[in-house]
Amino acid sequence: MKHEIVLDGRKLSERRSAHAWLQKEFAFPEYYGANLDALNDCLSEVSQDTEIVLTKENLDEICRSSYAYQILLVMSRAAEENPHLHIRFHK
Repeated sequence: MKHEIVLDGRKLSERRSAHAWLQKEFAFPEYYGANLDALNDCLSEVSQDTEIVLTKENLDEICRSSYAYQILLVMSRAAEENPHLHIRFHK
């Protein structure tokens, strides 16, 4: 069974709230460090097939925020390395 997470660009623009949302959506452990390095580490450990879904609207929102864009970059690198992570663009 594939886990699907639709990124919400509005929830990723501020560091603290972005990591709280990511921790909940990805079910990261309680000790999640709430920073980009911790995000990369946790994404590398995802063992359930997970699809990260981007819509045009959310992608536009992510591109408006430098922090949200950094999160997307970490996710894209993690998806290249972890065969359980996939990024899908949805119209």
